Amino acid sequence: MANKKITAVVIDALEDIKARDIKLINVSKLTSVFDYIAVASADSSRQTKALASSVRDAVKGRGFALPRTEGEDNGEW
Repeated sequence: MANKKITAVVIDALEDIKARDIKLINVSKLTSVFDYIAVASADSSRQTKALASSVRDAVKGRGFALPRTEGEDNGEW
């Protein structure tokens, strides 16, 4: 149940900043570290930074542990 709640928060946060091609990939059978990976496209490094920030703030604001993010500092993967 918690997985569905946090994934909904992540997807909403990505949609708020107009991410494109949002994919939620279930990797629970591949690793025990996490259950899902969210992947999305952006039009610029500035939007990429905004997407990462939006997800981080939304997840934290809902009381979940902060997710791992990649590329937030420079807006690239």
